[in-house]
Amino acid sequence: MSRKAAVVALTALAPISWGSTYFVTTEFLPPDRPLFTGLMRALPAGLLLLALTRTLPRGAWWWKSAALGALNIGAFFPLLFLAAYRLPGGVAAVVGSVGPLLVVGLAALLLGERPTVRTLLAAIAAAFGVSLVVLKAGAAFDTVGVLAGLLSSLSMSAGVVLTKRWGRPEGVGALALTGWQLTAGGLVILPIAFLVEGAPPALTGVNLAGYAYLAFGNTAISYFLWFRGIERLGASSATLLGPLSPITAAIIGWAALGQALGAVQLLGMAIAFGATLAGQLAPRTAEKPAPTARAEGRSFSSTEKNGQEVSMDLEGVAVRR
Repeated sequence: MSRKAAVVALTALAPISWGSTYFVTTEFLPPDRPLFTGLMRALPAGLLLLALTRTLPRGAWWWKSAALGALNIGAFFPLLFLAAYRLPGGVAAVVGSVGPLLVVGLAALLLGERPTVRTLLAAIAAAFGVSLVVLKAGAAFDTVGVLAGLLSSLSMSAGVVLTKRWGRPEGVGALALTGWQLTAGGLVILPIAFLVEGAPPALTGVNLAGYAYLAFGNTAISYFLWFRGIERLGASSATLLGPLSPITAAIIGWAALGQALGAVQLLGMAIAFGATLAGQLAPRTAEKPAPTARAEGRSFSSTEKNGQEVSMDLEGVAVRR
C-alpha cells in the first residue's frame, strides 16, 4: 500500500465513524438533548487530549485554535442539530452534502487550489449519490432548517480550509491541535446547551457508555485522523471522503435497525462511493505555500521537501457528526 493510500484509509475512518453517530444517539442516549450530546462529545475529548499532550496554544494560536474550534465544533454542532430538528433526516443530509462543493470554492479562494473538472464532477456526483441514499419521496422543506443546514456546512467547510491554510505551529503535533479545537468548541457549546436545554439529564449506564464512545472513539480519535488527513491530502480531497458517512449510516440502519435498502439506495451508494474514489484519484491541485506560522521564536511553513510534505466534517443530519 502506498503512503497516500494509507493516509486516505486512515482519514476515511473518521467519516465512517461519524456514520455511526445517528445509531448511537437514538439507541444509547437520552432523547431530545442534542446540544448536551454535542457538549459531551467535544469537551471531555478535548480535555483528555490536553491532558495527554500537555501542550497549550501560544501567541496567535490562542485565537486561531478558538476560531477553528468554533467553526469545526462550536457553531457546526448547534446548527447541525437545529437542522436535524427542523428537517427530515434525508433532506438535511442532502443539504449537508454540499460541503465538498463549498470546500472546493473556499480552497480556491483561500489556498489558491485550482479545482480540476474531475474534482468538481466528483463533488457533484457525491451530493447526487447521497440524495439517492437518504432522500425520501414527499420530504418536507423548512426554510429555517435548510438555512441552518447550509450554515452548518459552510461553518465546517471554512474550518476545514483554514485548518489546511494555517497548518500548525512547529513542535506541536496534530493530537494537541485537535485537543485545542475540541476544547474551544466544547466551551462554545457549554452555555448554549444550558440556556436552551437546562440542567443535564439523569444518565444510565447505557447512556454513559454511549457518551464515552462518542467522546473518545467518535470524536477524539476521529477528529485527530480527520485533521491529520486534511494536512496531508488537502482540503478538497479530504472532504470528498465525506460521503462515506451517510453510506455507513445507511448500512448500519439496514443491519441493526432493519431499515430497508432498495435499488435506488444501492445505486446512490455506488455513485457516492465512486465519487469518493474519484476525489482521491484526482491529481493534486496546485497550492500556494501556507502562510508562515511562528512558534517559540522559530518560523514554520507548509512546504515540500524531497517530494514529501514537511508540514504538518461533511456529515448529513442523519449521520450526526
